[in-house]
Amino acid sequence: MENKHTGHIHTLESFGLVDGPGVRFVVFLKGCRMRCQYCHNPDTWSGEGKLMSAEDLYRHVRRYQPYWKNNGGITVSGGEPLLQTDFLIEFFTLAKADHIHTAIDTAGEPFSDDSAFLEKFDRLLNVTDLFLLDLKVMDETSHKKLTGVGNQNILQMARYLSEHHKKMWIRHVLVPNLTDDENDLRNMHEFISTLKGVERVEVLPYHTLGMIKWKELALDYPLQGVLPPTEEQIKRAEALLHIHNN
Repeated sequence: MENKHTGHIHTLESFGLVDGPGVRFVVFLKGCRMRCQYCHNPDTWSGEGKLMSAEDLYRHVRRYQPYWKNNGGITVSGGEPLLQTDFLIEFFTLAKADHIHTAIDTAGEPFSDDSAFLEKFDRLLNVTDLFLLDLKVMDETSHKKLTGVGNQNILQMARYLSEHHKKMWIRHVLVPNLTDDENDLRNMHEFISTLKGVERVEVLPYHTLGMIKWKELALDYPLQGVLPPTEEQIKRAEALLHIHNN
């Protein structure tokens, strides 16, 4: 491989069960430009982390393949993985040479229709089997308030993945009185229904486990006092998103 790229690594998880099909080795990268009010990993916002070359990381990850067998693979999460696209391309190219299933857990914020970005993104598509795309809210004003950024390019990325026949899991974090507006959830369902390649839609209940990290970083936690959604609230959101669980 011509170029050797290093990635800023946050943590490694050798036995993930919720970040793609089967058992996953999950690589959490550093760096994110969004400032989601409910973020449970604010310690990933900074782009500086342990440096590893794609080759060294793959050599480490590859040792855990007996856990995955033929059903799992590698998921790269964050932070925001798409901020380190060159590193991802090299890392996933190594994985695909060994026929390993690859997935990216992304909020889509770095996506751009700039030709230079798309040239790299298209190369990344060629070595990525699945995108786990986190949709926050559909209304752009609400999205800016919630995350600090707009969402038009994020929705554009979802359409781009659809046009390029990439498999997707859509995820929505449910926060009471913040991301549970009925009209917004209906609009989200309508948007998702226009996409090809969506294999799964998931509601992820908000939790307060990340609050301690905000305190450790001397940050004011924006959702102080907000409780996780009830089972009834979760089922209501799933119904609005037309999710049918057995």
